[in-house]
Amino acid sequence: MSSTSRSAEVPARSKRADALRNQQTLLAAAAAVFVTSGVDAPMREIAARAGVGLGTIYRHFPTRADLIVAVYRHQVEACAEAGPTLLTETDSPFAALRQWVDLFVDFLVTKHGLANALQSDSSGFEALHTYFLDRLVPVCAQLLEAAVNADEIRPGTHAYELMRGIGNLCIGHDSDPRYDPRRLVELLLQGLQRPQSP
Repeated sequence: MSSTSRSAEVPARSKRADALRNQQTLLAAAAAVFVTSGVDAPMREIAARAGVGLGTIYRHFPTRADLIVAVYRHQVEACAEAGPTLLTETDSPFAALRQWVDLFVDFLVTKHGLANALQSDSSGFEALHTYFLDRLVPVCAQLLEAAVNADEIRPGTHAYELMRGIGNLCIGHDSDPRYDPRRLVELLLQGLQRPQSP
């Protein structure tokens, strides 16, 4: 390979890395805006939060639906990757589970708006929901198993039922500002704990 072709490759790689970084920044900004302003938030609000121009958003995501699906997938992946990381970096498996559930609630609060926006394409939404379960149920199961093995929670809670219960507690958050699902989710987690011996 000649030195000229080698030097042409480096900027191309660097450009791809920049584009990927831009895309990740956009997805994080869009998720944050969707939480505070809903999925119908103006694109300029997302662009301002990401520190990019509107053209950059439309270059990556030609339609709002494209952006919504990408945010959904991005958040599922972030939640899935957080589980094993929290297990290795946290003092106890139950503390890791608690932190993961907090991330999961953040996702669900956003997801309800995303789900409503995607309902018109029921087959596409169904595929996303399957993807969500395939990625997150095993992570939740791993956290639960670690907490049971550490004798921090009672055995017998299945990942799917815990996630479904948390999901049900999160419904209604966007329609009633007086309702805080986190308080009830915390009570649910406390109910899983083994009583501490005196």
